[in-house]
Amino acid sequence: MTTRKTVLIVGANGRIGGAVAKALLQRGWQVRGLARDPSAGRQALPGIDWRTGDAMNAEQVSAAADGVSAIVHAVNPAGYLNWETLVLPMIDNTIAAARAAGGARVVLPGTIYNYDVARTPLIGAETPQEPRSRKGVIRVAMEQRLEAAAPEVPSLILRAGDFFGPGARSSWFSQAMVKPDQPVRKIVNVARGPGHSWAYLPDLAETFASLMEAPERLHSFERLQFEGLYDESGTVLADGIRRALGRDIPSGAFPWWMMQALSPFGGFPKEAADIAPYWRWPARFDNRRLVELLGSEPRTPLDQALRASLASLGAT
Repeated sequence: MTTRKTVLIVGANGRIGGAVAKALLQRGWQVRGLARDPSAGRQALPGIDWRTGDAMNAEQVSAAADGVSAIVHAVNPAGYLNWETLVLPMIDNTIAAARAAGGARVVLPGTIYNYDVARTPLIGAETPQEPRSRKGVIRVAMEQRLEAAAPEVPSLILRAGDFFGPGARSSWFSQAMVKPDQPVRKIVNVARGPGHSWAYLPDLAETFASLMEAPERLHSFERLQFEGLYDESGTVLADGIRRALGRDIPSGAFPWWMMQALSPFGGFPKEAADIAPYWRWPARFDNRRLVELLGSEPRTPLDQALRASLASLGAT
């Protein structure tokens, strides 16, 4: 039997999966979490009904999804590696589980990698998807699978920029701009120019939850954009960190040239070089359809959001 306010989150241990889980729990949802090792999640998110399983195992995903009305697909390959062999089978398993559950809605956090940002500075639902990175090609294929499965399996894609906020320890903000667990002595500005888009994680999670509570208003295949913070000058976030900490802090540029030079050796430099254009060209998300559905986009004041983000990192 399908229960309207029961959801399975595949990747509930992750930053976006965990944030969406908290938002839904606060709204009275029954939340299941699928993880290979649920022990860490049981401590961090005790309100979740944890199920042991692997997103690559179709039977385990389907069993965990029995009776749910929605599946949040917030899982990535471990260490962000092996995208070419893992990402598409995982979304296929989620779609199959949603179909077996009687048409549960698949909810996917979208990315900017689907687009050629040098040619599309404003991204909306109908913007042509012309990826220029390995990850982008795969992300486009994921969305194509969801569109093909509708209306039998409805879906919601909510696209946003780079994360910052409590719980977002694996992000450009927390791993490049500032260093966790120590005073902020220098701000590394990752932007290579003006116009980068950021998403405060609690606001984004609240948006997911609000949309999931109004399924009757959504199309069977819905592709929405979360505008978040558009850093028009490329310095708004860095200036906000200074205000949040109440002191002048020097800044320096991220060594993109080094990432390019080291990219042939693989690892993080290769991944960084692959997405470097997304930090060079301006890209803003068109949230008009989102505002039409919700009335407004959740928007925590920037200084308040940054104080909470820095405090959660122990970066003061």
